[in-house]
Amino acid sequence: MNAPIEPLRFILEPFEARRFANLCGQLDEHLRLIEARLAIEIRNRGNQFELVGTSGKTSAAEQLLRRLYREAENTELSPDLVHLFLQESGIEELCNPTVEVSVALRTRKGMIRPRGANQQRYVKAILDHDINFGIGPAGTGKTYLAVACAVDALEREQIRRILLVRPAVEAGEKLGFLPGDLSQKIDPYLRPLYDALYEMLGFEQVAKLIEKQVIEVAPLAYMRGRTLSNSFIILDESQNTTLEQMKMFLTRIGFGSTAVITGDITQVDLPRGTKSGLTHVIEVLRDVPGISFTHFNPKDVVRHPLVQRIVEAYERFEASQPPFDAKVQRHD
Repeated sequence: MNAPIEPLRFILEPFEARRFANLCGQLDEHLRLIEARLAIEIRNRGNQFELVGTSGKTSAAEQLLRRLYREAENTELSPDLVHLFLQESGIEELCNPTVEVSVALRTRKGMIRPRGANQQRYVKAILDHDINFGIGPAGTGKTYLAVACAVDALEREQIRRILLVRPAVEAGEKLGFLPGDLSQKIDPYLRPLYDALYEMLGFEQVAKLIEKQVIEVAPLAYMRGRTLSNSFIILDESQNTTLEQMKMFLTRIGFGSTAVITGDITQVDLPRGTKSGLTHVIEVLRDVPGISFTHFNPKDVVRHPLVQRIVEAYERFEASQPPFDAKVQRHD
């Protein structure tokens, strides 16, 4: 017979009605969100709280509630913001007192801090390794944090330029069928990279740096034959590279450069029968010293909470399906 769970009791002080209402949210929706995420029960009478659940989780929840109460003094909390604090804190990290010191990246528009242990590990790996892979679903911050690391390195004059690269393959479309000249054809594929740069440096500064070729945005095909030294190179959407393209890209990297390769192996848009260069390189370089691999999962999603649920639902569905070959009916 299991021992009874001892509730954890504490008081949030000083009590301020407006601040406390901000903490709890409309109809206590913020408290319900924390309950669901940490699998505990939150009871309260005013600012007196009682948490019911395993000791590690209730202790983690207390730390989170105290932090949110501090934030509630000057910040208007929302369910999305509470979700981000949950991601940033994470039940694993809150229950673990030996969390490493967090890192922060400096950009012209302010400091950027990775959220959660996996994002922290990802950024630290980028700072410590010349070649880095960030692999996982959309919304986990792979590309955004890579751009932030690049901007930080440029601001500290560790590198001379930033190169943002993408394979021009999206959902079966071909560049020849798109309107405009080559630049206009390619720009839509690179929009997420531009958006991150604009947020960190400002539109005018980005335009100046592109004009001076300090920032270069290009399709992957343009990398052939080049050697990229003293640069920060980001290959985004790398699941859409072929085996040959991935090898070509990795062998372009010169002295004083850092490369970050991001992608989601569950969203490959290559023609049927073409193996993804990202899937292949994970097998080839898995044990090569000096190369880091950071694997993200749905728990790391920092977009709307529904995005995490959508990713998890797709993973469950795909895991339940038989292999493709098993679906083919044989007519002997």
